[in-house]
Amino acid sequence: MKEKSTAKAFSILHGWTMQAKHEHWMRLALGLARRGEGLTRPNPPVGAVVVKNGKAIGAGFHRCAGEDHAEIIALKKAGGRAKDAQLYVTLEPCCTHGRTPPCVGAIIKSGIRTVITSVPDPNPRHRGRGLFTLKRAGIKVVEGVCREEGQKLIEPFKKWILSGKPYLTLKMAMSYDGKTADYRGCSRWITGKKARSFVHDMRRRVDAVLVGAGTVLADNPRLLPKPAGGRKTYRIILDAKGRVSPDVKVLCDSAAKQTIMATTPLCPAKRRNEWRRHGVQVWIIPSRQGDGKMSIPALMNKIGRMGLLHVLCEGGSETAASLIRAGVVDEFLFILAPLVIGGKNALPAVGGNGWKLSKSPRLSFIEQEIIGNDILIRAKPLKRRQKPARLQRYAQHCGQVVRSQNI
Repeated sequence: MKEKSTAKAFSILHGWTMQAKHEHWMRLALGLARRGEGLTRPNPPVGAVVVKNGKAIGAGFHRCAGEDHAEIIALKKAGGRAKDAQLYVTLEPCCTHGRTPPCVGAIIKSGIRTVITSVPDPNPRHRGRGLFTLKRAGIKVVEGVCREEGQKLIEPFKKWILSGKPYLTLKMAMSYDGKTADYRGCSRWITGKKARSFVHDMRRRVDAVLVGAGTVLADNPRLLPKPAGGRKTYRIILDAKGRVSPDVKVLCDSAAKQTIMATTPLCPAKRRNEWRRHGVQVWIIPSRQGDGKMSIPALMNKIGRMGLLHVLCEGGSETAASLIRAGVVDEFLFILAPLVIGGKNALPAVGGNGWKLSKSPRLSFIEQEIIGNDILIRAKPLKRRQKPARLQRYAQHCGQVVRSQNI
């Protein structure tokens, strides 16, 4: 009896040890993958590590669409030593031929014994096929290591591949009483240096920074990350009526080709031509019936068709209100500074007419941390529960879709 207990305890301890080892190497792969954020569109950021006898013998991350995937980089660095080794990769290896050959073929050819993944491919057409191919070739597969971190890493890609629309993060830097500028419109600087450094890091991790015309007119920002770190971040300016003059920084600096002026048919042709002379893209987005404002769903579809996975909105208050009301915000970043501005004429973080309390958008707090003297709060929209009748109709519809696809 004692021998069985000892054997069981050893088995549990061994399992914990193996899990800890898997998590250690997977976190290294995840850290590598994050170095590719903002570079890989329309591909997801991926990291990989080849491990043998407890040592990393090859590692890499995907740097650009059309170039080697993370697994290939890691395997090339490992060379012949990859035989009988373990491959840690943050995303299920691809099994299709796109701009580059499928990774599963190279993995099988290398002699890798075990493949450890964090998350499966979110593309329904490919999900599970890569792992099935590896298993069929006799390679052991371990799934779900550091799953939560892996899912967080590919959230933008998952949203884009499933809906064709970008993942939208709405950032609002404000005083404790929810003001983004004083009564004169002055907003520099509400938050501290470390918080502003965090925002530049965010700009490096996204594919585009989006603001409204009011922000450009008030602050004349460049909206580029400092330093850029090899990124070519797009700047999307929402200007329904052509209020932005052609001499602002986002139109005149060396990165003007990375600027997109999104407007509507209400913008005079003369102003659109003035923008185009600077080499920027001009999008004509349909306007909403009634108020003439830009159609946010149409804008999101346009951004998605460009292959932009992650968009960071930095204001202003009217733009924030429009995005929230349209239901396109996937994540909120609140940066709260330890000061009170006050005053009914000071600019609030969210403009518009607001909501009734019973209809106000509800949020779920995900994470909080101190950045210098400021507080960062990360939140996500809390989806309202569907009514039973609607849920039943939706389930019936899904059943019909599945049956039609199986024919």
